[in-house]
Amino acid sequence: MSYKQLVAEKINSALTQLGVEDFSTEKVLDMLETPPNPKMGDVAFPCFQLAKALRKAPPMISQELAGHIQDPLFKEVQVAGPYLNFFFNQHAVTHNVIQTVISQGSAYGDTNIGQGRNVPIDLSSPNIAKPFSMGHLRSTVIGNATANILSKHGYQPIRINHLGDWGTQFGKLIVAYKKWGDEEAVKAEPIKELLTLYIKFHEEAEHDKSLEDQGREWFKKLEDGDEEAKHLWQWFRDESLQEFMKIYDLLGVSFDSTAGEAFYNDKMDRIVDLLEQKGLLTESEGAMVVSLEEYDMPPCLIKKRDGATLYATRDLAAALYRHEEFDFAKALYCVGGEQRLHFQQVFKVLEKMGYDWAKNMHHIPFGMMLKDGKKMSTRKGKVVLLEEVLAQAIHDVKQVIEEKNPTLADKDAVSRQVGVGAVIFHDLKHFRLNDINFSWEEMLTFEGETGPYVQYTHARACSLLKRGGYVPGGEINIVEGALEGDESWAVVTELLRFPEVLERALEDFDPSQVARYVILLAQTFNKFYAHVRIVAEDEAVKESRLHLVAAVIEVLKEGLRLLGLQAPEEM
Repeated sequence: MSYKQLVAEKINSALTQLGVEDFSTEKVLDMLETPPNPKMGDVAFPCFQLAKALRKAPPMISQELAGHIQDPLFKEVQVAGPYLNFFFNQHAVTHNVIQTVISQGSAYGDTNIGQGRNVPIDLSSPNIAKPFSMGHLRSTVIGNATANILSKHGYQPIRINHLGDWGTQFGKLIVAYKKWGDEEAVKAEPIKELLTLYIKFHEEAEHDKSLEDQGREWFKKLEDGDEEAKHLWQWFRDESLQEFMKIYDLLGVSFDSTAGEAFYNDKMDRIVDLLEQKGLLTESEGAMVVSLEEYDMPPCLIKKRDGATLYATRDLAAALYRHEEFDFAKALYCVGGEQRLHFQQVFKVLEKMGYDWAKNMHHIPFGMMLKDGKKMSTRKGKVVLLEEVLAQAIHDVKQVIEEKNPTLADKDAVSRQVGVGAVIFHDLKHFRLNDINFSWEEMLTFEGETGPYVQYTHARACSLLKRGGYVPGGEINIVEGALEGDESWAVVTELLRFPEVLERALEDFDPSQVARYVILLAQTFNKFYAHVRIVAEDEAVKESRLHLVAAVIEVLKEGLRLLGLQAPEEM
């Protein structure tokens, strides 16, 4: 139980004594505030909403409530006009928090909200035959961190890499390969050569409009099972996935399924049949659509005039398949914000089909990764390759280590952990709906609000334990006076917040809350480190302070893990 929950229960009990029955503990918890100044208390409860129920002025209500609240964990319950301010007994709370964190370890902040239920989550989903760009990083790391947070709360995430392995672009690529391709060049550098062909197709198509028609024709052949088209498509897919796996291994991301768009080819006729049976399909300019007029949305296109299917048909088939396969509690789609309308349409069509579970489907949108303030474009060749960014980040970190700590053991492994971590963290520290402008300087700086800063703080804390001769597993005893300054209390209150931050990150599908938290915990700890002599001469005082350091290590490490970062013990 968090300390805010404890406060909420005490207030709820006091309200019951005052005759207020319709204020649940959850409602009280939502009303609690954190005062802007620690001198105003650790938690504040505003009494304005109680005025109507009790027919009294809020200041009088706070006065009455104060008389009904007592607990040894509260040093003082102070009336401040319409507010009730709670001051914790710092020594009791500090001991309790440190004991809880160290005893629970990485399980600190775990809940069983999910009760083991399945949550398929669509993430990454790059297009085959195209390079893995910085634009794909967002879906990959936001989705992976969201899956980790779901698991922390007792859900069973099912990571699905819904590969873009179908569509008109493959007809275009087949045309480009047949006209200008070279088998040996593709085998030597598959992604690079296929990208060159894709770009050339669009350059040539600006002057020769017939190329677009040829691309559509070859995709239709692929849909109809043409052997040559299928052979080329499978080759492009296999080569691409092999290249992608190198990047996923570096990022530390794995998948439960790589069934892409093509997997649903034989499952779409069922969707069309179901829509017809339910009387939802109508014709519009030769195409088959589902009207969404009642939701003020444009119609959802199911089949083109030429009979080819669309993304919506495929996503409807995927949704039905996943519900039958996984009986999910929720289904999540970590896909860019520009697809917002598409998912709104898909979810509404499922509702119209009579599927109640459609309300448990959520699109997790995010902003774009920009270059020089503009959207990256594969077809125009304006793209920053993730593989190159990761390689550069690892190289830069290695240089810093060679300069600052040349005797560090396993420099290569640490360089990878910190370099890759810098790239992941740079993305996740931003609120996902915000656009991010790609910047080498900001991403790879190792000071300020960065992944390497948090990782270095963790390593510094680990070295403190070694220097102090800390032995884990013993009895935790915090002596009076060892941890009573503002700096140590600030660290304790940050540790207290961790479970609450995790629950908010779950509710909002927002890993940035965890990233901002670990930055703040690292900053708070470094202030404590700068002002308090941790390895003190008095053995009991030293041991007490090292217990706090050990608790910080546990939470920093777990916070970084949830974001998809390693926590090296030396840097």
